[in-house]
Amino acid sequence: MEPFTLTLVAELVGTAVFAASGASAAVAKRLDMFGVVVIGAITALGGGAMRDVLINAPPLVLADWRYAAVAVLAAVAVFFFHPALSRLRIAMLLLDAAGLALFTVVGTAKGLDYGLAVYAACIVGVLSGVGGGILRDVLTQEIPVILRADFYALAAAIGSVIVAAGAPLESRIGSLALSLTAATVIFVVRLIAIKYRWQAPKPKF
Repeated sequence: MEPFTLTLVAELVGTAVFAASGASAAVAKRLDMFGVVVIGAITALGGGAMRDVLINAPPLVLADWRYAAVAVLAAVAVFFFHPALSRLRIAMLLLDAAGLALFTVVGTAKGLDYGLAVYAACIVGVLSGVGGGILRDVLTQEIPVILRADFYALAAAIGSVIVAAGAPLESRIGSLALSLTAATVIFVVRLIAIKYRWQAPKPKF
């Protein structure tokens, strides 16, 4: 098990954010504590688990107890403090965008490390970022957010392509610079989409 590093800390923060997102959705559905924790943990860990299964890697959640522990603690915190957290909607949106950026970049890079083709690594990266949210929405009987907020998955796809396209130049620009660039693009695109309510065309009735 790796020691604490900047990447690990960032991943744990993202895990906590997505767990809080899932737990908040469960609280809104008036589930009990067990339901809130389960939905929170699945939201935080589901995307990474899907990624690891697809690339035939040991699921990270089973290899390192810290991810599951952070997800459970964040979900429990939301269960007890949700009235206060409900007033921090803007902060939660910012953190969710940051979590999306982080997990997409990490997922894409991991796919490339495991020898996937560029397009496959991009798919794995996007799924890593949005997979937990899909599971959350399905379990809480909502239309998945990626089908309603077009620039959620699209923002992840843009960042994933940046990681994959920049991989051959990684030795020149550095892996950290490449990851930060892709993550920043995802974060900014997602926030701009929220601010200006960007959406793809929808059928008119």
